[in-house]
Amino acid sequence: MPRIAYQLYCSRNFPPLDETMRKLSELGFENVEGFGGLLADVDGLKSALQANDLAMPSCHFALDMVEQDAAGAVATAKDLGIGKVIIPYLAAEDRPTDSAGWTAFGKRLAAAGKPVQDAGLVFGWHNHAFEFDTTPEGDIPLDLIAAAAPDLMLELDLGWVRVAGHDPLAWISKYAGRLTAVHVKDIAPDGVAVDEDGWADVGHGIQDWAAIHAALQAAGVDHYVVEHDNPSDDMRFARRSLAAVQSF
Repeated sequence: MPRIAYQLYCSRNFPPLDETMRKLSELGFENVEGFGGLLADVDGLKSALQANDLAMPSCHFALDMVEQDAAGAVATAKDLGIGKVIIPYLAAEDRPTDSAGWTAFGKRLAAAGKPVQDAGLVFGWHNHAFEFDTTPEGDIPLDLIAAAAPDLMLELDLGWVRVAGHDPLAWISKYAGRLTAVHVKDIAPDGVAVDEDGWADVGHGIQDWAAIHAALQAAGVDHYVVEHDNPSDDMRFARRSLAAVQSF
């Protein structure tokens, strides 16, 4: 059974954090994944984790935080028991518009990650859909990033891969060996869950989880992070998704 974590971003609209942690622990989660906004109160985050016997093996860090204060980012990660520092996003206005730009961005990630990796931590990139928008030269940005930063690990978001029009199985196979974790995310059928931006609880959407799980296991992936970007009930999502992943 892989390590199963809950991305705390799912509960950003359901405060307070300590109550979320308590409920997740009661449901049976042992691991969570943090996001940048929570790092504004490291002491509070650490206290909530400890009080509910939860571990945070991975966390999303803003790229500028890592670039501007790598030592601070590493210290924060180690203080919280985080072994994987994941960069999650690039704002639309900052995204390159051609292949050379994406290659340069990959090199930027490689440089940002070196002090993190030198400290013994994993450094990775988490995708959305925009990394699959073909450049004018015909390249896929995610491939350019990966090629330019050969030591960069990937946290493949399987929901966004599908939204981008790609087959998750193909990308799992393509980057087997570089997947430090995956976001296990489901998509509702067309016209369903409109109030939840079209996302679904894991196992209650259109993703073929039997095939995906088999591919992940073949690729040696042992860290699954369940996520829903906009659940109307975060604990319903947490409960049903944990049950689904445990049944894989």
